[in-house]
This record gives sequence, structure tokens and C-alpha cells, in this order.
Amino acid sequence: MVPFFIKYGPGAGMPGTCRRRECGDIQPAPLLTGPPPRFMSCGMEAPFWKTKKLEEMSRAEWESLCDGCGKCCMAKLEDADTGEIYWTSISCRLFDAGKCRCTDYQNRLERVPDCVGLTPDNVRTLPWLPATCAYRLIAEGKDLYWWHKLVSGSEETVHEAGISMHGRVSASEDDMPDAEAYFDFILAGEP
Repeated sequence: MVPFFIKYGPGAGMPGTCRRRECGDIQPAPLLTGPPPRFMSCGMEAPFWKTKKLEEMSRAEWESLCDGCGKCCMAKLEDADTGEIYWTSISCRLFDAGKCRCTDYQNRLERVPDCVGLTPDNVRTLPWLPATCAYRLIAEGKDLYWWHKLVSGSEETVHEAGISMHGRVSASEDDMPDAEAYFDFILAGEP
């Protein structure tokens, strides 16, 4: 079943477009059919992720795109010959598996040398960004899924929908005795 009412902020409905049933802007989500209008027929302003390019977003808007899934914080292995990415259930040493968050987000790039800070440029080229990643979706001209906190109004829907790594982390990279140990935690595909 396709959900129908979008939530632009706390207190609104579910995915679709407008939170007012009577406005007539109801349409299936999460697909985009073309450039979004700046204003909907009901007079509400369209959400920033539908009207701005990644490069045009404020720092707060950029940061709010992260859905808190934790997939970026999982170790990934890349086949040197084929470039194929293998997902693991091993988290970064700074990842709090219970909260599905980085424990030192502000200093992560200094503390974890292989941590990658996302930018409007690199989200278009990183092969390991999850297919559900908001940065990737917006870069590809797609809309956010119904469970994204900007749509649902709740940081819990990413977990409730089973998208996040909450409850699926096997170990931290600090628990790995050597690089070979990661192979025991390869997942069948993207989580």
C-alpha cells in the first residue's frame, strides 16, 4: 500500500505531499515526477529537499538529511580487482549500536582516519553509500522515503521500518584481532 500524507514537520501526516487532506495535493510517495513546485496548490511551501540542490543547502539542512540508519558507520570491504563492495556487521569504533549514532560526531574525521565526511561532491561518487541514503537519493533527483525523519517527523521510523543497523551490529572494529577477521562478518548484501 502506498502511504499518502507527508509530514513536513512534527505533527503532520504521512508520506504523499500535503498534510491537509482537503488541499488536493495528495499523490503517491516516494517518487518524483519532475521538478517540484516551490509552492503546492494549498499554499504550503515545498520542503527544502525538494526545492534545493545539495550545494544550496544550509549546514543545518545538510545535517538533517542523515536518517540515522548507521549504515555509513559499518565497515565495508572492497574487492581490489572488481571494485565490488561487501557490507559487514562490524561498526566503527565510535558507533553507539544502541543509539545508532556516532559517539563523537564533531571529531570523527580526526579520530578515525578512514572516516569519510560526506559532501555534495562525494555523495555522487561514493559507491558504498546505501541505496536508501538521503544524500544519495537527493543527488539522484529522487525523494525521501516515508520512514525518513524529515517526512515522518520521528527519528524512530528508520528503526521501526527495519532500515537502520539498530540491533544488527555484531561487533566493533576494536574487537577485530586483524583484517582477516572481518570476513567472518560479511553480509549477504546491503543491509
